[in-house]
Amino acid sequence: MKKNKKTLFECQACGHQSSKWMGKCPSCGAWDEFLELNQKQIEVLKEIKNSGSSSNLTTHAIPITQVKEDKISRFSSGDSELDLVLGGGIVSGSLTLIGGSPGVGKSTLLLKIAGNLAKDGKKILYVSGEESAGQIKLRSDRLKSNYDNLYLMSEIRLDNILAELSSGKYEALIVDSIQTIYSEKISSAPGSVSQVREITFELMRWGKDNSIAIFIIGHITKEGSIAGPRVLEHMVDTVLYFEGDNSKELRLLRGFKNRFGSTSEVGIFEMTREGLVSAKDISKKFFTRGNSQAGSAITVIMEGSRPIVIEVQALVSDNNYSNPKRSATGYELNRLTMLLALLERKLDLPFNQYDVFVNITGGIKITETSADLAIIAAIISSFKNRPLSSDTIFIGEVSLIGDIRDVYNLDIRLKEAKSQHFKKAVVPSTPNGQMDGIKCFKVDEVSKLIDWM
Repeated sequence: MKKNKKTLFECQACGHQSSKWMGKCPSCGAWDEFLELNQKQIEVLKEIKNSGSSSNLTTHAIPITQVKEDKISRFSSGDSELDLVLGGGIVSGSLTLIGGSPGVGKSTLLLKIAGNLAKDGKKILYVSGEESAGQIKLRSDRLKSNYDNLYLMSEIRLDNILAELSSGKYEALIVDSIQTIYSEKISSAPGSVSQVREITFELMRWGKDNSIAIFIIGHITKEGSIAGPRVLEHMVDTVLYFEGDNSKELRLLRGFKNRFGSTSEVGIFEMTREGLVSAKDISKKFFTRGNSQAGSAITVIMEGSRPIVIEVQALVSDNNYSNPKRSATGYELNRLTMLLALLERKLDLPFNQYDVFVNITGGIKITETSADLAIIAAIISSFKNRPLSSDTIFIGEVSLIGDIRDVYNLDIRLKEAKSQHFKKAVVPSTPNGQMDGIKCFKVDEVSKLIDWM
C-alpha cells in the first residue's frame, strides 16, 4: 500500500502553515489565503529551514579564544550618509534590505549609488521588475549616473537574473523590488510568502558564495512593515527603513538591523532635482533663528553619534468642548499627555480646559527623552504668550515626579549648540569641565523652570 503524501497549506499573507485548509488564518485573520504546497515546495521549505541548523558530524565546538575573526571587506558607496548607516561602507557578500513608503526615494537612492560604484570602476547590475530599461535610463539621465559599468536588466524571473550574474563578473546587485521577482520552482504568484522566501534564500546563497553585495528593495504594508514574511528580515544582513514625508525635502535612512555595524546611526538625505543627495549642512534644516515667538523652544537631540539642533513648537488654545484635544507630530502622544498631567499637578496649570498641539519641525521624529524640557518650555511659553530667548536651548528628561534628569552626551550636545552660536543652556546638570562660550543654568525641578522663564 502506498504511503500517503504529506500535505501542507500556507497562508499567503503571513506564512502560517497548517496540515489542512482553513478559510480564515488563525495567525493574521486573513480570509481565503491558504494555498496547498506541492511536494517540491515542501522540500524547498525543509531545505531553507535546515540550511542554518543542519548538523555536521565533522564539526566540534572550540573555545572562543581560538576562533579567528572573519576579515570584513568594505568599499565605499560614494555617499557619506549611506556609508555612515551601513557602519563604514558596503560589505562584500552582504544582503541589504531597504524599505519605505512609495515615492520616498528608494529606487532613486540605489540608482545613484549604482552610478557612484560604476564610476569607481565596479561592475554593477541593476535589475528592475517594475520599470523598463528605458524608464530607468530617463531617471539615470537626471541623476547623472550614466557609466559603462552600470548594466540594466528589466526582468522578473529569478533564473534569468542568476544566469546573467553567472555570465558577468559583477561586484554588486540591486533588485527593485523583491516582491516583483518570482521563481519557477514555486507555483504561487510573485510577492507571495513562498516566492519572497525562496528568492531571498537564493540571492543570499549566491551573494555569500560569490562575494557580491546585494541590495533589495522591499515594499511596505499600510502598517509600515516590510511586506511578506518576517523571516525576510531575519535572513538579510542589514535592514534599512526610509522615513520622511514625500511633500518635504528631507529623508531619513534609519538602520533597524546590521550584522556588520551599529543600528544607532541615521543618514539624512535631501531630495533635489538631481535626486537624493547627502544633506551637507543639516545644522540649520530643523530650526530657524528669526524673531522670538511664543510657543517655540530649541533643543539638541542625538541621532546615533550625531547631535542635531531642532525646534519644538507648541500651541495652547481655548477649548469649547468637554474633551480637550491632544495632538503631536514627531513626538510621542502618550508622553505629551504625561507631561501635561505633570504640569497640571505640579504647577496648577488648567490644561484640562485647553487644546494642546505639539510639532517637531523638519519632519524629524524624536525617539529619546532629552526633548522633554523643551516641550514643557514651549507649552508654557504658548500658554502664557511669552516668547523664549532665541539664544537659549533646553535639554533634559522630565520624570513623573517632576524632577529633571540628566541625559547622555550632554557635552556633545552643548558643543553643537555652541557651534550654532547659542549663548545659554537650561540643563539638569553642569557639564564636565568648563564650557566656554555658552552659559549653563541648572534646573533640577519643573517648578524652577517657571522661575527661570
